[in-house]
Amino acid sequence: MTRSKSESQTSPETGDATEAKRRDSEPPRALSTTVEIDLEVSRNRSISWTVFGIIVGILLVLRLGTVGQWVGVVLIAMGAWHAWQLVQSFLYPPGTIIVKDGEVSLPRGLCLPKPIVVKPTEVTAVYFLRRSVPWNRSAPVLVVEIGPRALAFPRDWFASEADQRHVVHALLAQSRPASSSAES
Repeated sequence: MTRSKSESQTSPETGDATEAKRRDSEPPRALSTTVEIDLEVSRNRSISWTVFGIIVGILLVLRLGTVGQWVGVVLIAMGAWHAWQLVQSFLYPPGTIIVKDGEVSLPRGLCLPKPIVVKPTEVTAVYFLRRSVPWNRSAPVLVVEIGPRALAFPRDWFASEADQRHVVHALLAQSRPASSSAES
């Protein structure tokens, strides 16, 4: 029997022992103590709803009967609501989620002043809603619970979904030291 010569190199070692060797040889990574994620604002939706709602609403109120007038009033109210949101987007920055060692700063909403500042231990839960999302919001929605209050941050407020994950990881990392020291 003739055996052919192997042309390929031997495969690298695999398994837990090799992973542990590699982990031990790497220098420890410095953990980032501050995570700041700026929220994004899109004014297109507010502009279009403001113009459409007010103009079409006024036309319905002026030209149609009772039912059309009520629909026109609803459209004018929706246009006024979106006009208020548009003005807020010019008056205030979109907001920033900041997770530091001793505090967490969460905006109350998009383009609203006075963010909520709490200690990391006051954050009771942080999770994504992927399927149970209202039809007018883009999934996933990042939910941060602070006691009985829940703050929702839809996907379209972030530059990317990765920004949402950075917030989740930072909040979980802040809660980890407290739970590990309690077990000791």
